[in-house]
Amino acid sequence: MQFLLAFIVVVPLIGAVAALLPAPPGLKGTSPDHAVLRHGVTVTGAVLIAAIVLAVGFDHDHPSKMQATTDISWIPALDVRIHLGIDGISLPLLVLTALLTFLCALYSYFKMPEGPSPKAFVALVLVLESGTLATFAVLDLLLFFLAFEMVLIPMYFLIARWGGAQKQAAAWKFILYTLLGSVIMLLGLLLIGLKSGTFDMVALATDNGRGLTSSVQVIAVLAIGIGLAVKTPMWPLHSWLPDAHTAAPTVGSVLLAGVLLKMGTYGFVRILLPITPNGMHTFAPYLAAFAVVGIVYGSLACLALARPGSKGDLKRLIAYSSVGHMGFVLLGIASMTPTGVNGALFANIAHGLITGLLFFLVGAVKDRYGTADLDTLSGATGAALYGRAPRLGGLLAFAAVASLGLPGLAGFWGEMLALFGSFDPADGLSRPAFLTYMSIAAFGTLLTAAYMLIVVRRVCMGEKRAEPQQLADVQTYEFAAWTPLVALTVLAGLWPAVLLGLTDPAVQKLLAGGKS
Repeated sequence: MQFLLAFIVVVPLIGAVAALLPAPPGLKGTSPDHAVLRHGVTVTGAVLIAAIVLAVGFDHDHPSKMQATTDISWIPALDVRIHLGIDGISLPLLVLTALLTFLCALYSYFKMPEGPSPKAFVALVLVLESGTLATFAVLDLLLFFLAFEMVLIPMYFLIARWGGAQKQAAAWKFILYTLLGSVIMLLGLLLIGLKSGTFDMVALATDNGRGLTSSVQVIAVLAIGIGLAVKTPMWPLHSWLPDAHTAAPTVGSVLLAGVLLKMGTYGFVRILLPITPNGMHTFAPYLAAFAVVGIVYGSLACLALARPGSKGDLKRLIAYSSVGHMGFVLLGIASMTPTGVNGALFANIAHGLITGLLFFLVGAVKDRYGTADLDTLSGATGAALYGRAPRLGGLLAFAAVASLGLPGLAGFWGEMLALFGSFDPADGLSRPAFLTYMSIAAFGTLLTAAYMLIVVRRVCMGEKRAEPQQLADVQTYEFAAWTPLVALTVLAGLWPAVLLGLTDPAVQKLLAGGKS
């Protein structure tokens, strides 16, 4: 188990270096480009298998216990350690990251985005995977920061070199927003480490803020929270996200929405809730207020983009929907209750599965029609996917109703539990305020249903138009890349106990100050 976790984190880095080297003669095949893309599938596949083995070998009877731990002294003067470990909170995110990266590598093998050498593309994707996996596995504050920053440069180049229109501006906006937030976050992490005498996240969580004064906790939450909120992204620090998603290649959007956004909310749960509880208690009402504004704002922006004549881009619409969905995650965290935090963690996974699938599908629609503009797709009678490509239309409708929170699918449980957490927040938080937040968020679910159903009507329905060539339906490689996301969305919706059974004991321990 210990070896497996280190293997999962390190192997993508080794694979990234190997991708840049000349392929051995026997592995080149007929095309060097295909050889390096095949290398990406192989490495990410090995990481996924290791992650599944790790999940199977995980002690499910004690999910609150840190498992597969490695603890090696790195910088003794600062007590910085190479400390790795997983519990019921981080394990699902680790497996989700490994799965989505493998599916993106598989998809890219058959549908490589237009741009420079595939060697650089594969290497960047593998570095991105390593940084994301490390973020969910490290248990030292400074290592967390390094892993958190490690994903920025690969994503910048994926957008800037393989993206679409306005890619340079979108990439610069992404890197500037996230770097500024990270600098502020580093100051907060250093404040905690220097004031407490350790950067060890397990020791700090067990101490539960007793070694930090209330003023130190408030300053730390403000600094760290800004950095995490940018990555989440929380309104009003979200404006980099729609541009980044619109310009990014399909696999870039899948990874950005599916796993990178989760790094921000994971930091709230892993660092701020257990280490600075008094500071979080101070800022929780404000965090909830920003969360519900984001829910309504994201939904209204999507409705505006979905309106006929607005020239709304379908990728941009899905990006704004992420602002709303991540608002539910932040609302659950702000309640500071086991119910709300469990809902936030469940919504994290559900959003990764559903929005990852949505970006895959929107990318496929754009490839077939040459545009993601809703007005162009709708035209006079609609894109008519149900008639022209029924499987693709059916999958798009499935992902849309999953995203709007249809009971029986993964999107329902996380948002419902976040609302329940707001109904009865932690002691000391204003219940009337949180009941107001709950009501506004519930209204946001109606807006979500409205814009998603408008998208389905405009893209999937309508008369089948005569075209010189028949529109291609779902291809074999697309079916292989999308089926796991569909299956897991249904499984998590019908059997939520699989995920909640992992997260709940770990959340209970986290909120109780390290006591089971």
